[in-house]
Amino acid sequence: MTSALLVTALMSPMAAFAQSPGSTQSPGSTKSAGQASVKAVTAVVQPADQVFTNGVVYTVDRNRNVVQAVAIRGDQIVYVGSDEGAKKYIGKSTKVTDLQGKMLLPGFIDSHTHASKTTGLIYSIDLFDGGSLDEYVATIKAFIKEHPQEETFQGRGWSNPVAPGIGPRKEVLDAIDAKTPIALTSDDGHSLWVNSASLALAGITKDTKNPEGGIIERDPKTGEPSGTLREKAMDLVLKKTGGYTVQQYKSGIEEYQHKAVERGVTTVRDPDMLRYPNVLEAYEELAKENKLTIRFRNAVTANPDKGPEQVAEFEKIRERDQYPLFQVNAVKIFMDGVIEGATAYLEKPYEHKETNGELIWKVDNYNKTAAAVDKAGFQLHVHSIGDASTRIALDGMEYAEKQNGAHDARHSLVHLQLVNPQDIERFKKLGAVGIVQPFWFMQEDGYYDEIEVPYLGQERAEKEYPMKSFINQGVHIASSSDYIVTPEFNPLHGIQQGVTRIAEGETDPSKIANPDERATLADMIASFTIDGAYANHVEDITGSLEPGKKADLIILDQNLFTTPATKIKDVKVLLTVVEGKEVYQIQAEKK
Repeated sequence: MTSALLVTALMSPMAAFAQSPGSTQSPGSTKSAGQASVKAVTAVVQPADQVFTNGVVYTVDRNRNVVQAVAIRGDQIVYVGSDEGAKKYIGKSTKVTDLQGKMLLPGFIDSHTHASKTTGLIYSIDLFDGGSLDEYVATIKAFIKEHPQEETFQGRGWSNPVAPGIGPRKEVLDAIDAKTPIALTSDDGHSLWVNSASLALAGITKDTKNPEGGIIERDPKTGEPSGTLREKAMDLVLKKTGGYTVQQYKSGIEEYQHKAVERGVTTVRDPDMLRYPNVLEAYEELAKENKLTIRFRNAVTANPDKGPEQVAEFEKIRERDQYPLFQVNAVKIFMDGVIEGATAYLEKPYEHKETNGELIWKVDNYNKTAAAVDKAGFQLHVHSIGDASTRIALDGMEYAEKQNGAHDARHSLVHLQLVNPQDIERFKKLGAVGIVQPFWFMQEDGYYDEIEVPYLGQERAEKEYPMKSFINQGVHIASSSDYIVTPEFNPLHGIQQGVTRIAEGETDPSKIANPDERATLADMIASFTIDGAYANHVEDITGSLEPGKKADLIILDQNLFTTPATKIKDVKVLLTVVEGKEVYQIQAEKK
């Protein structure tokens, strides 16, 4: 990358760091560059490889210092402080970039993202852009016409509000192709829309019982399978329809990396190791081939049909996968399902259906497995949507602590759509981390009006997705996208939603989702940086801009603290650096 190109990209100097009308809360400390704490230099300083000067450098360190300059040598940060102090790091071969007042931040961290599922967007039917059955049908027909030789058709992205209740019907797919199995996963990944050929392939009939932890939706008049399978019932078909090859997954992961660095994402956790064949192998091959450009701290998925005995296999995987940019340090647990499938496990029954949802793990088996995972030094990474599910998940973490003794485990619970306020205090007591998806913090038409309110009732729907309550209790909260459930996973979008909690373009204040849970801008930046690093046990190497840490950083075209809260998502990432390497630079617009 040439200095001239970067200077072109960083044109239009910005006002100094300040609070402006319509912007969000300033950080906890606004020390000037001269006041910022930096490490004293007592010996001759070796020149840095890169020095960034004249910027608004928001360090996200313990004191939330704001400085002017950063120096990098090799893959590490060697200096953070004033422009004057940075001069001693500039040698004859040092690349010096004048930021012209632009903002420099630590690289973003996405603590729960299905990076490897990008493969499905390349090699299968992509329904994410559709909003009706007619649109889905048109997309499916077009794909089948272009791929007439496929033995099965796979896809993803249909939305539950399009077909609430028992979900989309098999007859719609049968009208397209009744002979070739078609299996289409919902956008949330918890339901499967199939045709009659898929049901026949899996041997699912009127007499087939619901598998434990799963639901076969049925026609209310005939009792026949209607064409939608929930949770564990999905596996009946998916085990028969095949998946993707190692090479296809490698292509998908590499495509994800391109998307990630454009959005300033430098560290992620993909929780799909072992859940799908060939995913782990794809990561391992990319690591060996030095083709990973961002940092992965992934999770293996535990099987609820097994118990503590499976942890021995997880330990072998962790031992062999100790690459700088790829490691497995967590175990994923699917505790319950989702609200839209009426499978999230609730303390009180759903409003529209006589059920509390589906608990995927038997409690005793979960407790014993949690204790074994904890003893082996893994983090638990628990999918939990419902309030009853979260309580049981915390109970298992408490059980593990009693069995193994308290230590810095940092077990995490992901999603947390409904949480009993009494359990928020338990997070702090157990040292548990909450991993939330601020992208979802809005009363979005469709899900909110057609699913959440009718299924939960108004009172529960209004209390969804707590965040500020956790922060007020001193709980570490890390943000994530849950991509590809969230197709656009730019952290700047998530930061905006965490601050505003209102849909884009909405002006009615009554449409703010659970307004008391709005976080400050400083809170949101921390959740995508230092708290994300904490959640993934990498805060010693990334998550803030401090000497000795890896040089993971991004440059933005605007200062977030002087940007109106409703415009944060429009801020652009100009440059992304991972361990000192420039992995993305925006191209200058042609005049």
